Amino acid sequence: MRGYAAFAAFYDRLMKEIDYAALADYLLRLFELYSPEKKPETLLDLACGSGSLTIELAVRGIDMIGVDGSADMLMKATEKADKAGMPLMLLCQDMRKLDLYGTVNGAVCVLDSLNHLCRTSELFEVFKRLFLFIEPGGLLIFDVNTIYKHRYVLGNNSFVFEEKDFLCIWRNRLIGSTAEVDIQLDFFVEQDGCYTRLTDNLRERAYAARTLNHLLSDAGFEVLAVYDDMSIKPVKRDSERMVYVARRR
Repeated sequence: MRGYAAFAAFYDRLMKEIDYAALADYLLRLFELYSPEKKPETLLDLACGSGSLTIELAVRGIDMIGVDGSADMLMKATEKADKAGMPLMLLCQDMRKLDLYGTVNGAVCVLDSLNHLCRTSELFEVFKRLFLFIEPGGLLIFDVNTIYKHRYVLGNNSFVFEEKDFLCIWRNRLIGSTAEVDIQLDFFVEQDGCYTRLTDNLRERAYAARTLNHLLSDAGFEVLAVYDDMSIKPVKRDSERMVYVARRR
């Protein structure tokens, strides 16, 4: 896993199309569907990034813990939480070494965060850590990019995002055998008529559903459902993201 040192400053602006309020409502709908007898009071937002979803869930009356491996992202999350007047517990931790002060009713991990784990052993370690801190019967809800998206959408493609004060060039390199994508993000920031270049390098891996099912089962979770993104419909051949609902045994 590599960091978001440069990306953190621009993350919210590049991801401005994400409707975090709708995402929070969708996740809570899944909790209601699969745990109707108990509304979650405490939730972990794993890889919470700049905290937008964490805050939306807190606004809905849930005690939230946000964990992220990027101190730069957590600084953004702290600023937004203070502005919103929402007290959050934010921890800077590598998800593979997750260590909470107690248990939570459930956990969410969204926006492809688990795709940054490029070894099955790393992904398995995260699931085992989550097993330790989710209460028995609690739900783990996460999403992941699909192999289809990595091969046919991200692939070897490049994307350009242009704003008034910066330009981002996003370049991908596909490793077809493992459905991994190397990502290079170059930000060109205008300062006094000159441009400063900032670069982040990331790698993401897409996993087959059978692999995820196997790892979850071995870590102590029961898979309850797998859905297409932001829906309660089955995953299709060309789905770009799949959403897992799993219960801690």
